[in-house]
Amino acid sequence: MGSCASNLYASKGGENKSTFVNIVLSNGKLQQFKEPIKAWHVLSQNPNHFICSSESMYVGSPFHPVLPNQELQLDHIYFLLPLSKSNVSLSLQDLCSLAIKANTALVNDPNSMLKPSSVSEIRNFQTYPILSNVSLGYSH
Repeated sequence: MGSCASNLYASKGGENKSTFVNIVLSNGKLQQFKEPIKAWHVLSQNPNHFICSSESMYVGSPFHPVLPNQELQLDHIYFLLPLSKSNVSLSLQDLCSLAIKANTALVNDPNSMLKPSSVSEIRNFQTYPILSNVSLGYSH
């Protein structure tokens, strides 16, 4: 995410173990694809929703929907959100809530290949909101 970090799926070399397009649905479930897919494939099954990339989410900014003809990339996390949220500015609380939802979906999905290798990894799991000058209301 633009303003959030997690230590659960980083390997010792900092490499992400994911080899999927990861879409966190509005109900908290995880949908995964083994190959890049056009956003319209997901949107056609989910009317009144939009997709946004976790990498384009910033506190104080509105959600930036992925265009229907845009290809969703491997090793990325996307969110499927109701259209009612499309013009809402993202708060720090919203961002953290989405980060927790994504991590929960990745850990708990029975089909997920992204399971931590041990229970101790789950106990040591932490999500860190990253505060920038922008999210704190300061500017350069």
